Amino acid sequence: MQKADHERDMHMNPVSGPQNEYFDLREDAEGTLTVFFRGRLDMPNAGACLRHLTSEVKPRTPRRLAVDLGRVTRMDDYGAMVIMRLMHRLGLTHDRLELKNTSEDHRRTLSMIDFGQPEFDIGPRKSWNFIVQLGDSTIAALRGAAFFTEFIGAIVYSALRVAKRPGSFRINDAIGHMKTTGVDALPVVGLISLLLGLIIAFMSSLQLSQFGANLYVASLVGLAMVSELGPIMTAIIVSGRSGSAYAAEISTMKITEEIDALSVMGFDPNLFLVMPRMIAAMVVVPLLTVFSSIFAIAGGLIIGVTVLDLSPTAYISQTIDSLTLFELTWGLSKSVIFAIIIALTGCLRGFQARGGASAVGNAATSAVVTSIFLIILFDSIFAVIRSFW
Repeated sequence: MQKADHERDMHMNPVSGPQNEYFDLREDAEGTLTVFFRGRLDMPNAGACLRHLTSEVKPRTPRRLAVDLGRVTRMDDYGAMVIMRLMHRLGLTHDRLELKNTSEDHRRTLSMIDFGQPEFDIGPRKSWNFIVQLGDSTIAALRGAAFFTEFIGAIVYSALRVAKRPGSFRINDAIGHMKTTGVDALPVVGLISLLLGLIIAFMSSLQLSQFGANLYVASLVGLAMVSELGPIMTAIIVSGRSGSAYAAEISTMKITEEIDALSVMGFDPNLFLVMPRMIAAMVVVPLLTVFSSIFAIAGGLIIGVTVLDLSPTAYISQTIDSLTLFELTWGLSKSVIFAIIIALTGCLRGFQARGGASAVGNAATSAVVTSIFLIILFDSIFAVIRSFW
């Protein structure tokens, strides 16, 4: 029937305009320009076809555009883009476009293009409205809270599944993430902690040396790094290095619909993607915190030996005497909480990604900013709790 309609249109309305291998043109008295495409409307031919169309329709000002695809043998998304570009070149909106003689394959390809979207945003900007902006922000915040609640519930359910069936846990993936999160981060954590220990020891020595208390520089560096600065500095470094990587990896999978494919195949995305990363972070971040404290104490030792004329034995003995099991446990406990925050925030931002390539960068940036904020917030909570201990 479509072929018959096409032949009737061609017979009743002879095609006017030059002949070429890509299309024929007809413009009726009512101002409707009809383009009869033929042959292959795909990537190899789209560029040449669009150039011919541009030159032919440039002097025309039709009121409507009709596209006949009855003689198109093959069309891909490039061909659909040709139609959209033609519509914009004529200055027509999507409600003035009519598609004729489209097959099921044609309709499937055309559904990939949003003909209602303008090619260039040259229209006036929407006026700023405080009430509307406040409403949009509130709705977005509520949706984010709902998504966060659902995400946490899914993670708890996945953790229960792992506890019930340990064989479902992807141990090889977790080991791989332990390497990228922990082993690969050791040089930067060690270097920054060493320099931080140098700075703390040097600045504290300026005051303590006035009272002849140079030996207590060791106590100050040890306590500060083991219980406070070691966990928080390590968490910030891991957040910027690995938390952003978690968000970027998962957001890329989200945008390319790999996560949807996992769900269709019966895999739990949280068990498949989140749990290995979270377990890996919970294992390696406390270990990195221990290394951070060791390197910082080594940095303080350098200042103590070279600037304060302390012996290495005296410095190390003072450090050991000042540290208690509670201080060590307190710092490691905080590092575990920080690891959970980093992993969950990175994965959450990855699952929330929407849009194109820019969404990957936005997810990574948001993961780092949110992680650092939560790390400092929880560290403040820990400080308040310790004041009442």
